[in-house]
Amino acid sequence: MSLQKILEDIASCLSTMDTLEEKVEAINILRQGISQLSPFREQPTDCVLWVKQETVLANAYNPNHVSSPEMKLLHTSIREDGYTMPIVTYDMQNGRREIVDGFHRNRVGREYTDIQTRIHGYLPVTTLNKPLDQRIAATIRHNRARGTHGIRPMSDIVVNLSKQGWTDERICAQLGMDLDEVLRLKQITGLKEAFMNHEFSRS
Repeated sequence: MSLQKILEDIASCLSTMDTLEEKVEAINILRQGISQLSPFREQPTDCVLWVKQETVLANAYNPNHVSSPEMKLLHTSIREDGYTMPIVTYDMQNGRREIVDGFHRNRVGREYTDIQTRIHGYLPVTTLNKPLDQRIAATIRHNRARGTHGIRPMSDIVVNLSKQGWTDERICAQLGMDLDEVLRLKQITGLKEAFMNHEFSRS
């Protein structure tokens, strides 16, 4: 069977579905199936799914902040160019997803009527299924690669990772910091336990 015939059969099958929800679910299943056969299946962007906005939840740890002018620019970008980057999510296995990266792209899809209408109340997502500490690190890496963080929330992140057993060296390597920056962020908290894994001989 030729690929063209397969595409025609898929189009015919989709045309028999009455609702948008049915079509989106079917397309997601097809994308997941194709991704399983892909040589790039380990890359999150190999499988972009469309999920209902209400199933996508914010995480409780992201220290990134986008000002009003930047939010307006993000809206303009999505309005003019569409969603060129999906929202990175953790599949909670209960029909819900927690955002790892893309909280503000998520906000644009929800808060701007023109965008919400265009994407039919859905959001484009990829999946990054890693333990919580690794998801926190992934969020920080995404943010630091392109923007700034609030100081206090960032210090809370460093303390949280330290409490989970991350050494200063691991924090530096995984979050793109140097030891002095880690120490300063720990000092902000004023908590003795923040220094449980600090290498004083290296500071």
